Amino acid sequence: MTAASRIGVDLGGTKIAAAALDPSGRVRAERRIATPAGSYDATVAAVAGLVTALEGEIGQHATVGVGIPGTLVAATGLVKNANSTWLNGTRFEEDLSQALQIPVRLANDANCFALSEAVDGAGKGCGLVFGIIAGTGVGAGLVFNHHVRTGPHAIAGEWGHNPLPWPQAQERPGALCYCGKHGCIETWLSGPALSRLYREASGRQATPHEIAGAAALGEPEAQASLDAWLDRFARALAGVINILDPDVIVLGGGLSNLDALTERLSQRLGPYVFSDQVTTPIRRAAYGDSSGVRGAAWLWDKTR
Repeated sequence: MTAASRIGVDLGGTKIAAAALDPSGRVRAERRIATPAGSYDATVAAVAGLVTALEGEIGQHATVGVGIPGTLVAATGLVKNANSTWLNGTRFEEDLSQALQIPVRLANDANCFALSEAVDGAGKGCGLVFGIIAGTGVGAGLVFNHHVRTGPHAIAGEWGHNPLPWPQAQERPGALCYCGKHGCIETWLSGPALSRLYREASGRQATPHEIAGAAALGEPEAQASLDAWLDRFARALAGVINILDPDVIVLGGGLSNLDALTERLSQRLGPYVFSDQVTTPIRRAAYGDSSGVRGAAWLWDKTR
């Protein structure tokens, strides 16, 4: 068997998705299983089993890249900042390599998402791509000329753990974030944050998609909640544009399916961006939930 294919794995808190791609990016085989949450050894075995099964299905050895909900400490190789906490402090890259008896590469899942969209997705042809995953949390990855930028602390793109720009009086100090600080962008822009806004305004519980639907039908509380949430999203993105001035911003995660986010966000950037005009395109991800897997598969070509 020859190594003409690449396998990407997206290790999430509830599921592990994997796919084998040919050199052109075409999916040759794919699989998905539940994550053995809480068990490190079982997680290593599950990922190794998926890779072995895919290699058997395509009849080829392949390079292996894995996206994880955390990152690696460059000096030690240990996983840090993973919300799948059983991964923190482990040598996951090394242990998986030993289980498979081949080298593997790991990267943050948001970096994998951004890489996928930069290579042949919504950011294709753009030099600097800022890719956002917005759902139960808010994360981002930064890709320059098809190469992931991680930085010396492996935290490039950790947009969600900065304070909300231009906070209003009622926005201080903000909700407590799991990182231990108050008022992080993630606590304002996540799906639960939008639901909280609506609950405070209406006394009713609803999902972000239900809120967007109610707003479209003219419900005042839903419209006000969505409007406040979009304004905060615009302020947070303006900070990114003012510092990085990316060629494109790509939105992924469950919240990217809200039409209000992709259709109305650009209109709100003007008052906050340090420019007389704002032309930064904001696009929905081309590959949706598959971007993490695809980006992981590209890691051997596009990192280090």
